[in-house]
Amino acid sequence: MGRKPIIGVIGGGSTASREGVALAEEVGFLIARADAILVCGGLNGVMEASARGAKRGGGFTVGILPTGNKADANGYIDLPIATAMSTARNLVIVRTADAIVAVNGSYGTLSEMAHAFDLGKTVFALRTWPE
Repeated sequence: MGRKPIIGVIGGGSTASREGVALAEEVGFLIARADAILVCGGLNGVMEASARGAKRGGGFTVGILPTGNKADANGYIDLPIATAMSTARNLVIVRTADAIVAVNGSYGTLSEMAHAFDLGKTVFALRTWPE
C-alpha cells in the first residue's frame, strides 16, 4: 500500500482576500475528497480556510508553524509542527508537499513558489503570482 499524496496549500495569511479564502476552502475540500493529505503553514487566512475545507471533506491536515508553539495552529490542524523557524519554514512546507497550490498571497507566497519550481514540484497558481 502506497502513501497518500501530500498537497501543500500556500497563500496569504492576514492579507488574504475574501475571494482567496473562499477559493482556498474549496481547494482544501477537494484535496480531502481526493484522499490526499493537506499541508500548510497552519495559521490564518488561506492556511486556515484550506484546512477548514479539508476537515469538511473528511481529510487530514498538517500545519508547519513558523513559531515554536503548537497552540498557535488554527483549529483545523490535526498535526501541528512547531518549527520556531519563522519564514524559513516555507521551505519545509514545499519539501513536504508532492505538489503545491498557491492561492492569493504576496511575497512570501512568491518565495514558496520559487522554492517549489526550483525543486521541480508542480505548482498550481490560483489568483496569485503571476497576475
